[in-house]
Amino acid sequence: MSGEPSGGEPAREHRLHPVTPLRRAWAPIAVVIGWAVHDPAQAQHHLARLTLTTVLGLLAALLLAAGLYGFLSWWFTHYAVTGGELRIRTGLLFRRTAHIRLDRLQAVDLTQPLPARVAGVAKLRLDVIGTAKKDELAYLAEGRARALRAELLARAAGFAPETAGGVGEAPARPLLRVPPRMLVLSVLLTGAAWGPVLAALTVPPLLWLYLRSPWTVLAVALPMLSVAGAASFGRFAVGYDWTVGTSPDGLRLDHGLLDRSHETVPPGRVQAVRLVTPLLWRRLDWVRVELDVAGSDNSVLVPVASRPQAEELVARVLPGVAVPRHFTRPPARARYRLPLWWRGHGLAVDEAVFAARQGLLQHRVSLVPHAKVQSVRLVRGPWARALRLAELRVDTGANTTVRARVRDASQAAELLYAQADRSRTGRRLAGPDRWMS
Repeated sequence: MSGEPSGGEPAREHRLHPVTPLRRAWAPIAVVIGWAVHDPAQAQHHLARLTLTTVLGLLAALLLAAGLYGFLSWWFTHYAVTGGELRIRTGLLFRRTAHIRLDRLQAVDLTQPLPARVAGVAKLRLDVIGTAKKDELAYLAEGRARALRAELLARAAGFAPETAGGVGEAPARPLLRVPPRMLVLSVLLTGAAWGPVLAALTVPPLLWLYLRSPWTVLAVALPMLSVAGAASFGRFAVGYDWTVGTSPDGLRLDHGLLDRSHETVPPGRVQAVRLVTPLLWRRLDWVRVELDVAGSDNSVLVPVASRPQAEELVARVLPGVAVPRHFTRPPARARYRLPLWWRGHGLAVDEAVFAARQGLLQHRVSLVPHAKVQSVRLVRGPWARALRLAELRVDTGANTTVRARVRDASQAAELLYAQADRSRTGRRLAGPDRWMS
């Protein structure tokens, strides 16, 4: 079965890499493991009644079924690039064909989990405007994945199909690399990484002392160890060798110790930027830069950087936007609304950006360019009305909201109409969001 591009030339269909069945084969095995973990006592009871020969026979049958499922899933999966779209056909019993319009393609990320790096293969994740779930091609030979990624981005940029395959990957110029020592120190100075580790070291031994049940301790310890690992070593593994580069198709993010990821932040799709400074980072003047990208799950631009480096990255992601130096505090009566944290809130608005600050221990500064504001709202509850306070909420195209809390009610009302005017003007003057421009 073949599709045809707009010019009438049949589109050649391709299969994924032959190692793909190994990835798909885990589904039946995962079902059995899930049943055993869900009811360990019943699983142990059934296993005790079986002979060694029966167990080996069932294990062989399970492996055969898993291998057959993986092979058939791979055999019935094809993809083809036509003149205007990428088609992905999947499904063993129920067929599904995804038609991905290349003119709506906004990012193609290349990821390599550790087993994929060993096998020399990679996965492509396709980020399309207007879809919440990403389609993917897993797995392709690493060279083929990079060539296909470059071809898809070239076609999305408007290159003709007959020339897109020879364009190649756009060159990237390095902007920033996070040193391993800086990354390790940032993880150690983040309080959120220590809580799960301490809990994983103390709760399981206490359960064993009181209950003496190995299954209960195991059921509690495994999730806690997983959370602790993600909070400490996981952060280091994800942020290792974090490199930010600039290219015609956007900012390139390359990172990962075990699993390597090569991501692209599309130009013009960033709706808001956050600069996060945990308490123990302040003396070092370090920040983490997070993003809200329309239709994408990109969330971190850089896990840790010095403030000058972070501000330079913000200027590249949001051209014409500078991080405000001074924020106006809420009125003193806001202490009756937020007794402890009112001093941590602030607001700054200039000709380019709406900026809100919050947090007394961990500072968070959110920046929204006026052109990216979708709506602006004024919210006042009964207690806020009694104190003549209001909250200004700015909604972005990434379904996120930036809030300026406990503002003077009259000031917030003026800002409401002024912000609406600035947003209209910003959208009218903003340039188009284009690839490789």
